[in-house]
Amino acid sequence: MAKISPVAAKYIIHSTITIDGIVDRPDVIGAIFGQTEGLLGNDLELRELQRSGRIGRIEVNTNTNGGRTAGEIIIPSSLDKTETAIVGAAMEIIQRIGPCNAKIHVDKIEDVRISKRQFVIDRAKELLRELTEETLPDSQELADEVAQSVRMMEVSEYGPERLASGPSIDESEEVIVVEGRADVLNLLKHGFKNAIAMNGTSCPQTIKDLSRKKSITVFVDGDRGGDLNIRELLSVADIDFVCKAPDGKEVEEITKKEIHKSLRGRITAEQARLDMGIDEQGALREDHPDQKQNSFNRSQRTPSQTPARRFENNRQNGNNTIAARPALNSKFANGSAPSEKVVASPENKAAATPFVPRGATTPPPRKGLSPEEKKSLKKTMEDLVGTRGACIFDPGLNILGKVPLSELSSTIKSLNGGIYGLALDGAVDVDLLKLAEKLGVNFIVGTSAKIKEPSKVTILTDDQL
Repeated sequence: MAKISPVAAKYIIHSTITIDGIVDRPDVIGAIFGQTEGLLGNDLELRELQRSGRIGRIEVNTNTNGGRTAGEIIIPSSLDKTETAIVGAAMEIIQRIGPCNAKIHVDKIEDVRISKRQFVIDRAKELLRELTEETLPDSQELADEVAQSVRMMEVSEYGPERLASGPSIDESEEVIVVEGRADVLNLLKHGFKNAIAMNGTSCPQTIKDLSRKKSITVFVDGDRGGDLNIRELLSVADIDFVCKAPDGKEVEEITKKEIHKSLRGRITAEQARLDMGIDEQGALREDHPDQKQNSFNRSQRTPSQTPARRFENNRQNGNNTIAARPALNSKFANGSAPSEKVVASPENKAAATPFVPRGATTPPPRKGLSPEEKKSLKKTMEDLVGTRGACIFDPGLNILGKVPLSELSSTIKSLNGGIYGLALDGAVDVDLLKLAEKLGVNFIVGTSAKIKEPSKVTILTDDQL
């Protein structure tokens, strides 16, 4: 008796059987062959179909429970769908198996080729994806590759020193000054055609001439050498903005996203001098606490170089400028425009009262603010808009100094007295209010207030001034 291969089967007849009694598997198979014999004619005789391999081995799976037998019958077929349906219908005429009543019901006829067809489709998708990704480049990829190669071929030489540069130096109002030719190539690759290289650590005369005619942005590596190049350029050229690559990376290796992020976070040259602690000639200021170890990286600062300590040192030295700024690499990371250099006005510097030492008695608060004082505070708040900074006032409403909001709490904690009021470009929250109450601050002015409970400290918003 031939047995049909599972691979050659086209259809599978699935049926269930219920028997009112206990019978064995051979009884069921015998009833199938016996009761369908001669029913469908010679061409569809089950024994002949099985002998020729057109019907496969009949599988019967039964189990007995409570004196009744139930199970399933599976018949593979290589006949066409009409003949297979006739064979399946013939199964349902069986009404007795041995001495017991029985009932067979054909649940479904499964087309095996559907699962094979689905396998073919899934495999074809996988092969096509591999072909597309590995063999056939996308048209946009081809265009980008060609455009990139063309841009990199546009590196030209500029000026008597034959400095490597992009093709748009003369046409652009802004010029990006980088360190070397590889930096220019990387910027060209990502669409920046107005870059020019220094070709060394000394500033060429060409860049000095350009700085007098165009807006210059210095873009250097995120290392110690980049700091030195910034100092060099700030001392000999008219630089407008400064930015650095991420820490430990060079301009020639950073991605397009990192380039855009660094350029969006650029700061003014005046702010760079303040952060680096250098004067107009590029030399370190004697009163700057980072004189011996100057770097934009805050992690390299010693405890004596914290913002609060520098605030106190600058006050004692008669300098109201607060040199407490975030590092160049993290400043304006949200893409906002660089803020103006935050310094105290000459009038306030001259009128500033002596610094109150740690532990000294806080002067008694005055009652309310006069219209002139509110007008002065209103002007201060207008100057603070967009800087994310804060002003600290003494009892004479003179500005002791200005600090970033992120360093306000640590700065006023270190002063421990002598603070009459605060004005900040931000909302007044509960933490700041509690700290102000502890230090005896008389008033706080903010853009908004999140305080609902009464407090000893007078809280004003910009709208109330």
